[in-house]
Amino acid sequence: MKKIIQFLLQKILGFKTYLFLFAIVKSIQIKYDKKESDFIFLFNFIKKDSNVLDIGANVGIMTSNLARHNPLGIVYAFEPINENFDTLKKVIRFFKLKNVQFFNFALGDESKEIEMVLPVVNNVKMQGLSHVIDSEIVEFNEGEKYKVKQERIDDLQILRNIKIDAIKIDVENFEYKVFLGARETMIKNKPIIYCELWDNENRKQCFDFFQQINYQIKIVKNNKLIDFNNEVHNTQNFYFIPIS
Repeated sequence: MKKIIQFLLQKILGFKTYLFLFAIVKSIQIKYDKKESDFIFLFNFIKKDSNVLDIGANVGIMTSNLARHNPLGIVYAFEPINENFDTLKKVIRFFKLKNVQFFNFALGDESKEIEMVLPVVNNVKMQGLSHVIDSEIVEFNEGEKYKVKQERIDDLQILRNIKIDAIKIDVENFEYKVFLGARETMIKNKPIIYCELWDNENRKQCFDFFQQINYQIKIVKNNKLIDFNNEVHNTQNFYFIPIS
């Protein structure tokens, strides 16, 4: 039923209008959505003047909330898919937010041109599942294809002389490659990181990466951070916390 409603709305409204209205409604509702409580917990670590990276900003739902919570700081929003990126900018303008900087390219472990896909499932465009086409990513690879630029975080001059306090990242199973391209930045800044990770090889690689650079793996339970136990906990939402 949900897919049918999405299909009809995208058909009647047009995809761009659908994305914008969807993003506005979700941006307003997110604080009351129990499914997003792990993300909202990130606000505990973000001061009013923090610098935050939103990697995989998509249509701006989390970006707008990060920016509103962080009025004296800057949110650096990275989104490579043009339809998503255009909606992201419209959403930020709608909420009259002035503290977001936009970057229309992907992040990874190399500077190069890559291919991405906006998945189409049952004739419904799934913008939230947009991802890099990679041999290790086998889900949701059918849809609209794009050639985009990819950069490494460690190479970005705009981030060189600022203190990065927190990172939210959701790039659909490409997180490890992004972290590889940000190793120096992570070690230098020691940001708090909120990350969605499926239970697969990418997750294992991310865990190994952060343990190597002296981070703890945490999850939110009863509104507090606890150590993740793979034998007990069933979640996709993780916090990586630097060990002092």
